[in-house]
Amino acid sequence: MNTSAIRPFRIEIPQTDLDDLRSRLAHTRWPEPAPTEAADFSRGVPLSYLRELAQYWGNDFDWRAQEARLNSYPQFLTEIDGQTIHFLHVPSPVPSATPLLMTHGYPGSFVEFLELINPLTNPVAHGGSTADAFHLVIPSITGFGFSTPVSSPGWEVARTTEAFAVLMDRLGYTRYGAHGGDVGAGITGRLAALYPDRVIGTLVNSDRGSLGLAGEQFPIPDHLTEDELAVVNAERESWKAERGYLDLQSHRPETIAAALTASPVAQLAWITDKFQTWTNPAALTPDQAVPRDQLLTNITLYWFTRTGATSARFLWEAAHSGLSWLAPSTVPAGWSIFNTTPVLRRFMDPTHQSPFWSDHKEGGHFAAMEAPALLVDDLRTFFKTLQPGA
Repeated sequence: MNTSAIRPFRIEIPQTDLDDLRSRLAHTRWPEPAPTEAADFSRGVPLSYLRELAQYWGNDFDWRAQEARLNSYPQFLTEIDGQTIHFLHVPSPVPSATPLLMTHGYPGSFVEFLELINPLTNPVAHGGSTADAFHLVIPSITGFGFSTPVSSPGWEVARTTEAFAVLMDRLGYTRYGAHGGDVGAGITGRLAALYPDRVIGTLVNSDRGSLGLAGEQFPIPDHLTEDELAVVNAERESWKAERGYLDLQSHRPETIAAALTASPVAQLAWITDKFQTWTNPAALTPDQAVPRDQLLTNITLYWFTRTGATSARFLWEAAHSGLSWLAPSTVPAGWSIFNTTPVLRRFMDPTHQSPFWSDHKEGGHFAAMEAPALLVDDLRTFFKTLQPGA
């Protein structure tokens, strides 16, 4: 059997699975309301909002329409290092287009990039020129979506990076760009560090919340002013209130895996909470910052593929790998920052060595879903600077 074969794939969720989801939602055992419910998400997802969203999911959300939309893009499966890897491969009609690997984060999926596909592959039809065109490869991280079941332990950022390098080679792309956010940013950076002869440039998206990881994932520089340190410390305090999901999944993944696999409302609340606190402005409900049906498509994908469990295990593997998510590289690296603060560049690029830095007040952690047009423009602008004669 040729395990390196690339096989066409279509999403075809059995009707019995869809009926089971709706039945579970209809028979949810709800908690009693808190004596004074906080409607602002300060204590988590408010019960009233969660019930309304669950009702929409079970009664009004059209999975078959979303499934058809996902299947309108060419999808494939291949086996790398004993693991099934799922990916979208959407070539541009422009033969000279730049190959671009796009990697999602947590709690996202390839669904994050849906609004970017057509403008990036067919820019002439979306306000751009042929020089803006990309051939897109959008894989699912191992343990996410249809890159399941997970074949063996040890699948984390480094091993996934190696697999994606093999994937690009298997598709015939010897020189390509890379983009990602969250976990995808870690994979993107490591890919450039390991394969500078293949990766022409990287553009990662981030937001001010990344300062909360200061002192944890990267050191706090000594050139910041007191006012700048105050901004960093404020984000670190906010992260303390946010990091419970990561602590649990990084140390006790099986505890939460059972709940996320058995209860669709648990999975709904678990992901919705992050989409509310990480989108901008956070005062909105998450489905005002991100289209409701796109949010629920992402969550439904987690449910049908049991990604709640396998993504938690991925985070456990990453936490116990001993590897930093930052990997220095000589490859040109651009930044696309949403919900920005000037402190972030002072932190990450104080001497302005980065060939591209773009600040946006709009959007937040899920830039491809919150502000797709801005991210498209940044991708076009950055990678155009790497073209010969630019």
